[in-house]
Amino acid sequence: MNFEQDTVVVTGGTRGIGRAITQAFLARGARVVATYRSNREAAEAFKAELDAAEAERLELACFDVADEAAVEAFWEDLDAREVEVGVLVNNSGVRDDHVMAMMPTAAWRRVLDTNLTGTFLMSKRAVLSMLRRRYGRIVSITSPAGQFGFQGQANYSASKAGQIAMTRSLSKEVAKRGITVNCVSPGFVETELLADLDPDLMKAHKQSVPMKRFGKPEEVAWAVMTLASRDASYVTGATLEVTGGL
Repeated sequence: MNFEQDTVVVTGGTRGIGRAITQAFLARGARVVATYRSNREAAEAFKAELDAAEAERLELACFDVADEAAVEAFWEDLDAREVEVGVLVNNSGVRDDHVMAMMPTAAWRRVLDTNLTGTFLMSKRAVLSMLRRRYGRIVSITSPAGQFGFQGQANYSASKAGQIAMTRSLSKEVAKRGITVNCVSPGFVETELLADLDPDLMKAHKQSVPMKRFGKPEEVAWAVMTLASRDASYVTGATLEVTGGL
């Protein structure tokens, strides 16, 4: 997988799974624009840890993917600099767990706005850019929660199911233009998103995985790069599971 001719945008690309995705593309020659919402210190620390060649090819962009004006400004800046994006990875995501009967409306909206509306806004604008080249790859990070639904995660599960449905629709709209649109669905992966789970629940989740371990961010990054490669030209509207057999 060689991405030396590509510019890749990775939302939420400085921490967790997004960080691993950014690193994987950089290691294979891509120029990467990694977005983040607020933690500038963590983003700059991540860039400082890279070697000089990779750091030179990494650009950081701070904005909220749920903010339509900010998304538009981001893409307008890329257009003004004549940056042609070949790959978009929709990785930004949040959780705010509550049983549904006690879920604040603000928690519902926050998760749907970031996970689903953010994917919509970024993908919509990316497509307009990719159509000019008649080439592009869009990969969205979804979750088995979108298929199975998890207790206390009605908002998160709805957002992830929406990503899959949106991907299927969009893939049909742009298939003739050389643009593929797919999802990667990680299971339990060792990131900060799992850090606040109850230890007993963590143990139960691990036992539910046939491989009896949680995944690594690098294993998810491999799946993303596979779908983003030029060789994956006949794969679209699909969801690739990286779940350890869930």
